[in-house]
Amino acid sequence: MIGQFDLTDDQLAIQDMARKFTADRITPFAAEWDEKHHYPVDVWKAAGELGFGAIYVSEESGGTGLGRLEAALIFEALSYGCPSTAAYISVHNMATWIIDTFGSDDLKSRYLPGLTTMEKLGGYCLTEPGSGSDAAALKTTARLEGDHYVVNGTKQFITGGGVNDVYVVMVRTGDNGAKGISALVIEKGMEGVSFGAPEKKLGWNSSPTAQVILDNVKVPVANRVGNEGDGFKFAMAGLDGGRVNIGACSLGGAQRCLDEAIGYVKDRSQFGKAIAEFQNTQFTLADMAIDLEAARALLYLAADKVTNGAPDKTRFSAMAKKLASDNGSQIVDKALQMFGGYGYLRDYPIERFWRDLRVHRILEGTNEVMRLVVGRDLLK
Repeated sequence: MIGQFDLTDDQLAIQDMARKFTADRITPFAAEWDEKHHYPVDVWKAAGELGFGAIYVSEESGGTGLGRLEAALIFEALSYGCPSTAAYISVHNMATWIIDTFGSDDLKSRYLPGLTTMEKLGGYCLTEPGSGSDAAALKTTARLEGDHYVVNGTKQFITGGGVNDVYVVMVRTGDNGAKGISALVIEKGMEGVSFGAPEKKLGWNSSPTAQVILDNVKVPVANRVGNEGDGFKFAMAGLDGGRVNIGACSLGGAQRCLDEAIGYVKDRSQFGKAIAEFQNTQFTLADMAIDLEAARALLYLAADKVTNGAPDKTRFSAMAKKLASDNGSQIVDKALQMFGGYGYLRDYPIERFWRDLRVHRILEGTNEVMRLVVGRDLLK
């Protein structure tokens, strides 16, 4: 940023590129993807050609080496067309970033060339059927046998489950608790890897979600990311940026619905005049715009803190994710109300955004957990 509030010329160019890609490759097709539960792999790979698959991966590893603010601008722009598609690309970036940041040179040389271009799709496996918010209680085991681990367990709610080629998986190599968790890179084609049926979801229908089932999977020790016991640290480091990304996806979806509402109230007439002329409509639009800009300002600040490793980056990323996802959902709900009965129909995009943004208050840590993170940090 130049000064406190202005984007640089480079940041504006990145934002413009992402907006044009969204207008050409995402927005015209997103409703069909949602209706048909289509996973737009070709679009994800086209995004990879623009560097969107390795936004904050180092240039030495084939990434673009950008910061988290630039990433937020990209995800905000992509989600203007389809939050589900944008969020998928965010998860891919998280997995790729973990390998680049914490992996050995050998691990990076084997996996990053395909992941940075999105020729290979990456996933991230932390949550389990019995450990959601209490992620450190995960039970997937990795038993060391010579030069490989034998992995057993099930991962739940995995974005890209069954479609991704590569998964960064958090496993238990030691005692109970966070210090007993390590990270392994597991490939889709390894013997013993299987997937549950695609989950039937309220939204995010253009992004596959399924269990990842690991049954005596032999994973080379060389596929461990960092040292044993460091996995939970990597997972939490990834979540700071992931929370900013999901918040950005909420901003993009909310902006789209605000724009749609403004256009609609200008055209829709009731009682002999456009409903845009009613003071109640103007007040509601004003509240929507104020809530959106407040969330955007906090999120951009949090993104900058994550990029620069500020001591309070975890608190700010939690604050920004909560505010952006709460406000985003409320803005979309108000937009739907303005559309009246038409907002409830799939002929208009509002109901899709209403469904897609709802999950943002749950994933990457529920908003209740975000409050816990913030409160604990304030009191330490």
